[in-house]
Amino acid sequence: MVQGTTSDAGKSALVTALCRYYYRKGIAAVPFKPQNMALNSAVTIDGGEIGRAQAVQAIACGLEPHTDMNPILLKPNSDKTAQVIIHGKAKQNLSAKKYHQFKKQAMQAVLESHGRLTKQYQMIVVEGAGSPAEINLREGDIANMGFAETVNCPVILIADIDKGGVFAHLVGTLELLSASEQNRIVGFVINRFRGDMAILQPGIDWLEQRTGKPVLAVLPFLHDFYLDAEDSVAINKYKKNGKGHFKIIVPLFPRISNHTDFDALLLHPEITVQFEKDPANCAGADLVILAGSKSVRDDLKWLDEMGWNQFIKKHLRYGGKLLGICGGFQMLGTAIHDPDSIEGKAGSSSALGLLEIETTLKAEKCLQKVSGFLTIDNTAITGYKIHAGVTRGLALEKPALMLAGKADGALSDDSQIMGTYLHGLFDSAEACNTLLKWAGYKKRQAVKLDEKREAGINLIADALEENFDFKMMQRLTGKFP
Repeated sequence: MVQGTTSDAGKSALVTALCRYYYRKGIAAVPFKPQNMALNSAVTIDGGEIGRAQAVQAIACGLEPHTDMNPILLKPNSDKTAQVIIHGKAKQNLSAKKYHQFKKQAMQAVLESHGRLTKQYQMIVVEGAGSPAEINLREGDIANMGFAETVNCPVILIADIDKGGVFAHLVGTLELLSASEQNRIVGFVINRFRGDMAILQPGIDWLEQRTGKPVLAVLPFLHDFYLDAEDSVAINKYKKNGKGHFKIIVPLFPRISNHTDFDALLLHPEITVQFEKDPANCAGADLVILAGSKSVRDDLKWLDEMGWNQFIKKHLRYGGKLLGICGGFQMLGTAIHDPDSIEGKAGSSSALGLLEIETTLKAEKCLQKVSGFLTIDNTAITGYKIHAGVTRGLALEKPALMLAGKADGALSDDSQIMGTYLHGLFDSAEACNTLLKWAGYKKRQAVKLDEKREAGINLIADALEENFDFKMMQRLTGKFP
C-alpha cells in the first residue's frame, strides 16, 4: 500500500508506476483504492463509476477499469455533504458526520472487493487517501492504516520534496501513528526531487538513522508528462495554459467535475485555455465551455452572482461559440428541477435560457461508455456519460451527436451553441479537430491523448525502475518481486 504525508504527495503516480512495472514483469497486478474522494471519475466495464486515477492505473496494468478497483467513491456536492458511491452505484448523500457513522458498512464493501481481487491477481497495489495522520479521521478508518491493518499489508510512505519540509512531513507523520502502524511502514519514497543528490544525502542518512527505516527511492521531478488528474487541485497548476491566439475560457465552478475533459485542449500546441472564477479577468474568447458540475443548481447560481451570465450573452453577441458539457449542457436550458433533493435542497432554478430544454434530476445515474458521431460533419467520436438528469425539449430535435444510434445533446439553429452529455469529447484527435473547427480554429493540430497518457505512464515507470530499490523491498516484505 502506498500512503502519502499529504494530498498530492504522489500516491497516484507511484501506484501507476508500480502497476506498469509489474505489468512489464508479467505479474498479474491490479490497482485498488478502498475509498476515494474526487469529482473526476470514469465509467467502468461493468457499468459503474470509479475515481479517474484508478482507471489510469488499470490501463497501466493492461486491464479494463472495474468497480472493485475503487469500491467507495465520495463525490462532494457541498462543503459538508457528499454523494456516496458503492461498487460503482450512487447510494445516498451523507453529511461528514453521518458518513463517519456509516464507515463500518463501507468497510464491508471494501473488503468484499478486496477479497474478489485477491482471488484473481498475484499483486494488489493499494493507494491510500490524504494522509494516515489525520487524527480526527482515525476512528473507523477505511482509507489508510485502518485498511492496511485489517488486511495486513506493508506500507510505503511517500512525500513531495518540491513542497518543502519533506523530512518534517515524513518524521511527523510517523510520530502520529500507533506503534503497530509505524511498524507497518517498511520505507519511504521522496518524490519530485530536482537538484544534487550529494546535497540531499545527509538528510537521507539522518532520516534513516532517526526512524530506522530506509529511503527506498528518490524519484526525480518529471517535466512535461501527462497523466489524468484525480481532482481539482490540478486546475490550480494551469489556471491559464498556453500561448496560442485561439482562446478558450472555462468558468471555474465551485463544484466543477470531470475537468479531464479539457486535458486534450491543455496539451494543444496552439490554444490558450483559461480557467477563471471572475469574468472581469477574461479578455475576449473564441470559445466558452461550461463544464460538468456536481451541484448544477448551486453552480448556476454562482454563475449569475459572479456576472458570467452577462459575459456569456456578450460573448454570443460578438459571435463567439458556447459549448456545454453534461451539467454545463443542462445550464444552457430554461430550467433545472430537483424535486427529490438529488444534489441539494429540493426545488427548481431558472437556467440560462439559451436552448429550449428543461432538465429534471433523477436518482438513477446514466453510466455509459458510448461511441457515435458529431452531427456537424459525421466525425467519429467516443466517450462516456455520467449524469443524473433527464432532459426534454424542442432543442433536442437538432442533436449535437448521435451516440449508439440515439440522439444526444443539442445544436442551436445558428450553430453558435452546442450542448452534450458526452464526456471525453476532445480526447480523440479527429473529434477535437472537428469541434475546434466548429468553434473557429481551422488548423488540425490536436494531440493524441491516448498516446500522451501511455507515454506518461511509461515515463514514471522508467523513473521508478531506475531509482527504486526493489531488492530491499523484497527483503523487507517478501511480497515485491
